[in-house]
Amino acid sequence: MIETHHLVISGRVQRVRFRNFMLESARALGITGWVRNRADGTVEAVIDGPPAALAQMIEFTRRGPAHAIVEEIRIAKAAGRFERFEMLPTV
Repeated sequence: MIETHHLVISGRVQRVRFRNFMLESARALGITGWVRNRADGTVEAVIDGPPAALAQMIEFTRRGPAHAIVEEIRIAKAAGRFERFEMLPTV
């Protein structure tokens, strides 16, 4: 079974290599989707994969890279299937 989740991560999550951290983590876990910075200072992502891999990805995201401070992650069910995990431009 494959699930898709939409994440919005807030806190000190920009200018700390958060997108790169998510890209590397997703690829290591075999998760597809995308990640991007948003103009409001949050990071947005859609992650697609088996439930156990998504749960592990969410745990990695809660910790974030070394200089990040994750204050909140809003998670919602989403739709879509992806070929790979990629970084998208800021919106």
